[in-house]
This record gives sequence, structure tokens and C-alpha cells, in this order.
Amino acid sequence: MAMSAGPKPTLRVCALYPDLMNIYADRGNLLMLQRRCAWRGLGFQLSGSSLDQPLDGAAHDIYYIGGGQDRDQRLCAEDLHEHKREALHEAAARGAVVLGVCGGYQLLGNSYVLDGDTLAGVGLLCARTVREPGPRLIGNVAIQVSLECSGIDTPRVLAGFENHGGRTYLEDDCRPLGRVLKGHGNDGRSGQEGARAGNVIGTYLHGPLLPKNAWFADWLIAAALGIDVSELAPLDDELEQQAHESAGRAAHV
Repeated sequence: MAMSAGPKPTLRVCALYPDLMNIYADRGNLLMLQRRCAWRGLGFQLSGSSLDQPLDGAAHDIYYIGGGQDRDQRLCAEDLHEHKREALHEAAARGAVVLGVCGGYQLLGNSYVLDGDTLAGVGLLCARTVREPGPRLIGNVAIQVSLECSGIDTPRVLAGFENHGGRTYLEDDCRPLGRVLKGHGNDGRSGQEGARAGNVIGTYLHGPLLPKNAWFADWLIAAALGIDVSELAPLDDELEQQAHESAGRAAHV
């Protein structure tokens, strides 16, 4: 089913700490969302919220936070807890998409240990991140993901790159985003990657994530707009599919 005739909706995206949490070219995720909306004639509105700036939990459809250096991540953790936690919980409660990549994923959990200090997370994902002896978890990664939707055959593969020193453990009945096919995932042992609670998603896959996985970008757009992904106009994704396949080959999948 195609999107109904009439005024096209506008996807409202808020990037959290775009000046600090963007060390892995993950701004490409925002560009991917913008381009796929533009190609379909959908509106796209991008705003940002950084340190000491307010956040409106009702004003955006997608809230996005990328990865950063340890010093910047500490600053953002403190600011999130003090200034933005309630707004993000409000957004998640009404079904907005909240996407955290790498460091952003860690900050969406319950806690994050940095330099011996336990920093409080946003608490949208029942996960905790700790530092343990051992090497950084680095390399190409592919995971198998199942999503409840029509218009996308699931399970599907997400491919990307991971580079994290923290080990993330899911608590209670927290659901992983996917099952590791190749790579390390959350902790290098469990076979789990990322976490998901409704439309709140955390993952270590970057490089960036969405240009390598156009189908997932479409799922996020649809979820944020409150429509089924099958309602989005189809696009010629030959190049996007080649990028996805290349990322998969890099992970030996």
C-alpha cells in the first residue's frame, strides 16, 4: 500500500550533541535519512541539542546520538542525566524513535563505567556497560535482525563496523537488536548485538550504519512517522544494495 495522497509528512530529526558525538562519520546517518525523504518528496527537518540546551520530548520524530571520545562522552552523560533524560523518556513513551550508535548506545543504558566512575545513563535500555581487561572489540560486523513489519522481509542482515572498549551486558528481559553472525557484538561472548525496547534502539554498528543498510533507514523513517514501511514509495536502491553487499563481504557474510 502506498502512502495516501495529500500533503506529505515531514520527518523531524533531532541530533543530540552533533558537535561532540560524531567521531565515526556517523553524521552520514542523518544525511541518509534526509536524502531518502527528499527522494520521496517527504519533508525533512533537522535540529540539534547540545550541552546545556533544552530538549523537547514532543517536538521530534527521531532523536539521534552518535559516538564520541571518552572526555566528550562524560560531558554528554552528565548533561543527558541533568537536562534531557525526562524529555527522552517522554519521546520514547509516545513512540518516537530514539537511536544511539556506539557511545550513544552506551549512554541510553542504565549505567556506563568510565575511568573507574559509574556514570548514570538515560535508562531507556536495560543495559550496563563496563570496562574489562582485554582488547578493544574492533572489526567488520554483521548481525541478523528480525523486525515486526510488512514491506521488509525479515530476518535481515545489518552490516557495519565496530570499535569499542566497553562491554555491554543486557539486563532483565532486555532484547538484543540482533544476533551476531560475524564480529564481536555487545561483549564478544554472548552473541548479542545492540539492544531494543520498542522504538528505542542502540547498536555498536557504525561506519556509518544507515548508508550501508538502506532498508533499515526506511524502517526507521516509517516507524518514526507512524506508518508501515510498505507505505513508503520504492526507490532505485541498486547502489545502496551494492554498499550493503560490500559491507557484508567485509564481514565475511
